[in-house]
Amino acid sequence: MASSFDYNEYLGKALQYWNSVPQTAQYALAAVGAVYILRGVLEFASLLLNTFILSGINLKKYGKKGTWAVVTGASDGLGKEFASQLASKGFNLVLVSRTQSKLDTLSRELRLKWSGLQVKTLSMDYSQDKEEDYERLAQLIAGLDVGILINNVGQSHSIPVSFLETSRDELQNIVTINCLGTLKTTKVVAPLLAQRKKGLILTMGSFAGAMPTPYLATYSGSKAFLQYWSSSLAAELKPQGVDVQLIVSYLVTTAMSKVRRTSLLIPGPKEFVRAALNKIGRDANELFPNTYTPWWSHNVFKWAINNTVGPNSNVTIGINKKMHIDIRNRALRKAAREAKKE
Repeated sequence: MASSFDYNEYLGKALQYWNSVPQTAQYALAAVGAVYILRGVLEFASLLLNTFILSGINLKKYGKKGTWAVVTGASDGLGKEFASQLASKGFNLVLVSRTQSKLDTLSRELRLKWSGLQVKTLSMDYSQDKEEDYERLAQLIAGLDVGILINNVGQSHSIPVSFLETSRDELQNIVTINCLGTLKTTKVVAPLLAQRKKGLILTMGSFAGAMPTPYLATYSGSKAFLQYWSSSLAAELKPQGVDVQLIVSYLVTTAMSKVRRTSLLIPGPKEFVRAALNKIGRDANELFPNTYTPWWSHNVFKWAINNTVGPNSNVTIGINKKMHIDIRNRALRKAAREAKKE
């Protein structure tokens, strides 16, 4: 029979081994340990400060009242909320979205609410990738004092799906809208910001771009692309006075996420956008520069993942895979029940 583990004996041998180490080496190891612990404490303190106390860059840096902001994907969800909150801060708006009727309704609502507000709209289907649409955008903003660009337009999968089962249309649209649409819009607007020597480009990222997400593979890859592009662009445009920031988000109650109820981890659009505009530049705890996670529970959640299992570990990828398979199965069962009712 194997003998039971003797903790006291094990501890005694460990102490004996430690005492055999030269004192100078003991001090060096203790110093390394203290630095490691201190680093963790400081990082956690920084997380708390950036998440709960400190505010980000004031939007007044990018222009006085009457400066223009361009918002893509503006007629619903986060885009609509960005437009509304920027209007409340005195920015005129260029609203870009697919459906002109929705743009007209939003424009009318905002102008009734905010006296003196100017709004220009552009109906544009990003999935079509038409060069004439980008030319129309360039003509629309020519001569305007544009200070802010919100790259909000995006598309995800209708439900979680394996890459092999992803339709070619869905794959094409996700990459065209999320990647090409964002780049080409920025290509039109950014020169105006650089010319005036101050401006802000905010691009919507995602947890799916920060950690590989099976069953959202194409969407995950498109958002990872935006992460590297945005951080690279930030370094290029900084000398010209333009701040480029990627906003990292977990779920928000929008049509894209298909989540309807708010919770500790899932805010509504109004709360999320308010945080996004209030925390610009708060990137001290991020793995990438010029990136920030504005919603407090998202930030704490991501920090915990980064400092435990890691965002790119097999554990994280496996949990992501299981979660999205479960979501897919629930969506398929719901669709089957609704089909029976018809």
